[in-house]
Formats: sequence, C-alpha cells, structure tokens
Amino acid sequence: MIIVLTGLILSASPSQAKNEVNAAPSSSQEINTNLVLADLLENSGSRQALIDKLRTADGEPTASPSDSKLTSTEAQPKGEQKKSFARTIALTTSNIGSSIKQQFSALFTAVAALFNSEIATAETAAIVAVAINIAVLIGVTFAVFILFRLFARRPFSIINTWACKGAKKYAMLRTIGAVTAAGLVDTGVVLSAYLIGNTTASLLHTHNGADATRLALLLNAFLLVEGVKLLLRMLFASRFPALRLLPLHETQAKYCNRFFANLVGFTGYGIMVLVPIVNKNLAPTSGAALTTLVVLCAAIYFSIVVLRNKNDIRQNLLTKAKAYQGVRSIVLRLLARYWHLLALTYAIAVTFSSVLYPETALPFIATASLKTGFYIGIGALLLTIIRQLIGREINLPTSLTEQLPQLQSRVNTYIPTGLKVLGTLVATIISVFTLDAWAVFDLYAWYDTETGSSAVSSLLDCLLILVLASTFWILAASYIEHRLSPNKKVTPSAAARAETLLGLFRSSLAIVIIVMTVMIILSEIGVEIGPLIAGAGVLGLAVGFGAQKLVQDIINGVFIQLENAINTGDYVNVGSHEGTVERVGIRSVALRDLFGTYHIVPFSSVEAVSNFTRDFAFHLGEYGIAYRENIDHAIEHLKAAFEELRQGAHKDDILEDLQVAGVSALADSSVNIRVLIKTAPGMQWAVGRAYNRLVKMHFDKAGIEIPFPHTTLYFGEDKEGLAPPAYVRVDTDKPEIAPTEASSTTS
Repeated sequence: MIIVLTGLILSASPSQAKNEVNAAPSSSQEINTNLVLADLLENSGSRQALIDKLRTADGEPTASPSDSKLTSTEAQPKGEQKKSFARTIALTTSNIGSSIKQQFSALFTAVAALFNSEIATAETAAIVAVAINIAVLIGVTFAVFILFRLFARRPFSIINTWACKGAKKYAMLRTIGAVTAAGLVDTGVVLSAYLIGNTTASLLHTHNGADATRLALLLNAFLLVEGVKLLLRMLFASRFPALRLLPLHETQAKYCNRFFANLVGFTGYGIMVLVPIVNKNLAPTSGAALTTLVVLCAAIYFSIVVLRNKNDIRQNLLTKAKAYQGVRSIVLRLLARYWHLLALTYAIAVTFSSVLYPETALPFIATASLKTGFYIGIGALLLTIIRQLIGREINLPTSLTEQLPQLQSRVNTYIPTGLKVLGTLVATIISVFTLDAWAVFDLYAWYDTETGSSAVSSLLDCLLILVLASTFWILAASYIEHRLSPNKKVTPSAAARAETLLGLFRSSLAIVIIVMTVMIILSEIGVEIGPLIAGAGVLGLAVGFGAQKLVQDIINGVFIQLENAINTGDYVNVGSHEGTVERVGIRSVALRDLFGTYHIVPFSSVEAVSNFTRDFAFHLGEYGIAYRENIDHAIEHLKAAFEELRQGAHKDDILEDLQVAGVSALADSSVNIRVLIKTAPGMQWAVGRAYNRLVKMHFDKAGIEIPFPHTTLYFGEDKEGLAPPAYVRVDTDKPEIAPTEASSTTS
C-alpha cells in the first residue's frame, strides 16, 4: 500500500507536472543541440577534448592524444595485456553494486520527497480523489470477479462429474476437454469482470475526471495477471481433481496454486501498475529501482519456498526414479539431488538481470519462462495422450487378426520402442524451442537459411522413411508367417517347414529392408551413394570369385529349401551323416545323430538327401520260422499280433492294414516271411519295436519255433571208421543242478 500511495501522490502533484512541462526543451533547442553535437564529433581534436572532459568529470585522469596512440603492450604492464578473469569478475560485481546503490538511492529520494512539508495542502484533496477513484475501480472489478467465480462453481462441478466417467483409456482426452471447457468458463468470468471494470473506469473518467491512462494500466494488469492465474488454475485445480492437468494430490495442488498465484500477483501488479506510474511521474531510474525491489522481494520469497520444500520434492523425484530404468532414472536422480540449486540459480539470475538491464531483462525472462513451460507442457501432454490412446497393447479387428495372426503381437512388440523414439524426438524438439526462447540461437533465422530448411526437410524425410520401412517390415513379416502357416491345425511336417523357411525369408527380408533404408537415408542427408553402390558391386564380384564354395553353399541351400527336402525336426541322411535336423541355415544344415553328436554339413557337400520322415513310412519286417512249421499258421499269428498292436498305444501311428508280402526267402535254417506296416512319418521305428515284441509273444504262445543258430559236436573217428565212445552220465541224485554244474557235468 505504501508503494501504491507513492505512485498516486506523485501522479496527483500538479507542481511536479508543471515542472516537467517547463523542463521540457523546445523542438528548436533540440535541433540546435544535435547540430552542435554532430560538429563536435566530426572534428577529431574536439572529439578528444570532449572525451577528456567527460573523464575529468567522472574523476579519471585525462589522457593526452599521444597516450591514446599507445599500443596495448605499451599501455599495460607485462602480464596484463588482457583483462584477467578475476578482474572481469571484480568489475562486473562493482558495476552491479553501483547499479543497485544508484537505483535504491533514487527510490529512497523519491519516498523522502513524499514527506516534504512544501507539498501544498490543496494537493491533498487531489490525492484523496485519485485514491478514491482507483479504490472504487479495484473494489468493483474484484467484487464482480469474486461473485462470478462463485456462480461458476456449479458449471465446474458438472464438468468435473462428466470428466470422472468413462473408460480409463480416454481419461486424458476427457480431462483435456473438461479443462478446456472449465477454462472457457473461467475466461468468461475474467472478461466479464474486465468489461465491467472498463465500464466503471469510463464512468469515473467522465464524472470524476479520473486519469484514464492510470485506470487502463490497472485494468490491463488485472487482465494479464488473472489470465496467468487462470492457466495456473488449469494446472493446479484444487477443488475439482478432474479439472487438474498435473497428477498432484489435492494438498499439493493447493500449495502450488497459492505459491505461484502470490508470485504472479505480486510481480505482475507491482511491475505493470506501479513501475509505469513511477516512470511517468518521477524518473526512469526510480522505476528501475522499484522494479529491482519487486524482483528482489519475489526472489527472496521464491528462495524461501524452494528451501522449505527441498527434501519433499527430492523424495518424490527419487520415488519416481525407481519406477524407471536407464537414462530417465539417471536424470531424475540427478534432478532430485540438485533441483533446488537450479531453482536458486534461476532466482539469482533473474535478480541480477533486473539490476543490470531493468528495462529489457524482466520482459525477456518472463517471456522465455512462459514459452519454456508451454513447450514442456505441450510435449508432456502429447506423450501422455499417445500413451493412453495406444495403451500397453493394440487390439486389431478380428478379421485382420484371422488373416495375419502374428500382426497384432508384432505391432505390440514395437510399441515400447516407438514410444521411446517418440519421447526422444519430443524432448529434442522441446530442447530446441527452449534454446530459441532463451535466445541461445535464433531458430527462425536458422530455418530461413538454406542449411536450416534442408536439415529440417531431411530430418522429416528420414523419419518418414523409417516409419514406412518399419510398417513394411511388420506387414511383410506377418504376411510371410501367414503364408507359411495358413491354418491353425497344421501337420508336423508343415510346422517344421514353416519354422525352417521362416528364418530364411525373415532374415533375407530384414537384410534387404535395412540395406535399402540405410541407402535412402544416406541419400537424403546428402551422402553420394553412387560410389557406395559401385564399391559394393566390385566387392561382391571379388567375394564371388574368392568364395565360390560359399556361393555354392547358398545356392544349393536355396534350392533344397524350395524343394522342401529338409525341415527342422526331420530325420535325414545327408552326405555321410545321419540324424535329426536341428537347424537349417542359408549355408549349412545341422544334425544330431543317435549318439548325440552334433554335425554341421555344408550344402555344397550334399549330393543327395534321404528323408526318413516325409509324408509316411513303412516298417519292413522279416520273421523266420523253422522248416517244420506251418507257414499259413504263422501268418495268422502275425496278423493277430498286428491287431493287438492296432488296439494299443500306437493305434494313431498306424495308417493302413497289415500287408503280408509272403515268403521272401528259404534260408539255410529258416523260412522268412515279409510284412509291411504303413506308419506316420518318423514312427516306423517305434511301431516296429512294439510289433516285434508282440510277434515273439504270439509265436511262443503258439509253439512256433523261431530258428536260432545250432552247434554240432563232432567226437571224431579212428582209422577203422569207428567213433570213440562218448561218456555220458546222468546224475539223478541231485534234482536241482546249478547251470554251471550241469554244463560241466554234461560236458
């Protein structure tokens, strides 16, 4: 209130205004002064005399013309050719101190003049009248504003209730719509109060003779400050949580809203209302001093609040850092440790800038800060909306997932990577615009140059190329998987073929897309790819001559895959190796045999492929019986054993009835009967083992002899042709004879 009264008293003083009118020079005097000054500056001698006069007036020694011609080496002692860093800091600090001293001296002089007894008693009535007019304007404007704010609570409540309903996926969109609607209502309240205040100011100017300029300053400051507070209410809505853009607790939102509102109100009304009045009625130096005082008080208040909440904000940032990994976690941890130092540095920079450049620093800092907050808010809002719209996974239409079953899973695999890239891009754009806001470099001037426009165009083209390449890869890979496995229920051979060809085609497609994408991007950024293509051709020719075996491996492998000769899981014989296929690559095939040995066979060494697990297989069995057995009777028992096999665990592996080929051979000691059992691929060995077991059991039960090797003992004969007698003794005293004893006894 003291500062407000100071401005009012100064503005209401008729004598002061009269003195300013009398002190103002006429236009003719200004012209003559300018001409004389121009003549002085044109003559070198008079110019040097003027410089010496100014230095003498400031207390510095006069420099002669000869001294001004000294070089920097002659004028300064050794070791001080250039100003040292310490001297520069000292001079800067001295200038800041002198500026602060000068500004506050002017302010104290102006305040002391208010209590001068020379002020006429007649001026007191004018001061009171002006104060009454401003008080009436302030009272009417803020009363209407508070009343309309009370009426607006009902619409705010309705909008808040609407925003709390609906799916979580569209929560941020509803919040943005609700905040926008509430902002429009709040804007209507501020504009209504401003219009009524403007009408009141017109009436006061018409009937009471109030200064319209002064009243307009107050109303404009009200409109701007309350507009900024409106944005703060959109960020920190304390009464209605659904109308709050930032995810804060109600207590935190109230505290932040109150803190920033106080800061904006104090600095806004102080600088936009009081400082112009002081500049108009007293002097610009007094206005600069008042600006410094306002900024200093705001910086002290800001620093106190920062230090008071240092630990709480640190804990909140550390808690958020635990939920992330990588760069984001590191940044949050560093910010938690040093955020208060950054805030205090900002406050100190604002204070010293207002002291050094009182007319330009504050508007620049305020504009840059608002732009920075706007850019960061827009970027964070866009990322939040995208994350909520996309969610953790995308659900594609059922018709599309039936045609491309792997498309949805592949798209959802790339979502986190896409969000990270998008976040990095948004952070980069925000950083660039923030640097432009703080005048680190001129973004628009750089963009107007050929280099800037071409760089932005190339960046957009590269991003578009990457998006198109990723989209093509997702669609093409999903289509390949769909063609390799067209049905949900596939045979084991089809599944093995799909697994084999999938790696080959997917790797080839990935290589082609990566090479083409890199080439196009290099071309977009200005790299000449003609020599690269020519060099790649020459290198390919050299590799072709030097690696003929490798080329043969690849070509043979491609044709083997196209002919569907080998699939993963097949039991094959390639070259001199036999085993189960574990991997089929572009150049070689990997086998594991029955002993567990792992073989890698190059395709160039494969002359023939014997696949034991393709379509179907046969168990070929030959069973020998003694010559005295009945062949038809033996065949009946072979069929009986097959029927029992068909009813057992291998019933699904048998594809057809038993085929009895007949007697295949009359061997030395047996009659061989051949049978065939058609089985599923790869099951012929298991079915054959089970059938051999049943055949043995059935033959034993039927008493059919399966010949086995016999040994004939020859005791020899003498010259007369008589065989020596064999001594054989049967021991009937011991009914149970051990096998070893029996054999020894018999022998």
